[in-house]
Amino acid sequence: MTRRALPDFPWDLLEPAKARAAAHPDGLVDLSVGTPVDPVPAAVQAALSAAADAPGYPRTTGTPELRAAITGWLAAAIGAATDGLGVLPTIGSKELVASLPALLGLSSADTVVIPPVCYPTYEVGALLAGARVVRADAPDEVPDDARVRLVWLNTPANPTGQVLPSAVLAAWVGFARARGAALASDECYLPLGWEAEPTSVLSACGGSYDGVLAVHSLSKRSNLAGYRAGFVAGDAHMVADLLEVRKHAGLIVPAPVQAAMTAALGDEEHVTAQRQRYAARRTALRDALTGAGFTIEHSGAGLYLWCTRGEDCWADVDWFATYGILVAPGTFYGPGGAAHVRVALTASDERVAAAAARLSA
Repeated sequence: MTRRALPDFPWDLLEPAKARAAAHPDGLVDLSVGTPVDPVPAAVQAALSAAADAPGYPRTTGTPELRAAITGWLAAAIGAATDGLGVLPTIGSKELVASLPALLGLSSADTVVIPPVCYPTYEVGALLAGARVVRADAPDEVPDDARVRLVWLNTPANPTGQVLPSAVLAAWVGFARARGAALASDECYLPLGWEAEPTSVLSACGGSYDGVLAVHSLSKRSNLAGYRAGFVAGDAHMVADLLEVRKHAGLIVPAPVQAAMTAALGDEEHVTAQRQRYAARRTALRDALTGAGFTIEHSGAGLYLWCTRGEDCWADVDWFATYGILVAPGTFYGPGGAAHVRVALTASDERVAAAAARLSA
């Protein structure tokens, strides 16, 4: 079997810096990976437990209750119209991101457009399907002769925290439709706006969802990374096509997780409480980083601070490691990140306070 030419798994490359950081007398502060550390909301845990006796196969399309919860959340949170709106639960969002080019039938003749600095799985998904990748910040940067079949947007963006205005989203939708391509917007961080208010592509596609998908996750808003709980919404015909393929492939969200998702989407109190935790951690880290000579760029939303002091990102990774802090080098997200590091807000209050104290000393 021939192994596809995939990039190295980025986090494996951080192991040496992690070992150095872990040797700090006060222990490691891991700000490299955006994995939640706070408890799963009690109501969500209760819903999962209550649905634990699930001997039969779950529905790939999702229970009626879950589908109604997804649709209701989209209508309430982003003002999405329900006419022509398809929804489908996914096994987290990364699974869908990695598999979408293949699910859409892309091949070596096709091109996937991704942001210049972005979540690595957009590129990995294209490579798994054998497709080509073009990095572009605007539609006019895409070559005219490229056979574009899929465009990925990410707002708020990982790693930069940049929020795309409605006009930019609409321009990309127009470009994708003109080229006969699908457009998928990864909106996993949509509930986490700080200085900028994020907009969903479903609110910026001209009143029609044709060719447009929005990808969402409950990992960040509800601390459900361990549950693998996400969904895709948009063009009802595209969602129906994805459903057919996913039924054949057995890509099904477990029944107890579907019940937990339903509970999570019906409760905004825990989301508000989690936002407050992240806001306090963000303030502490932002102040400490700027005091240590870093400039924070973009970062108007999401779970990360995108930092630079004009040096090679790996040099900065080593510098942080001497203080027992692990951060992610910008090159994990593309060549355009070579002078930046990504600092996650996903550590406990105690560990964030420790990092801030070390940087401020």
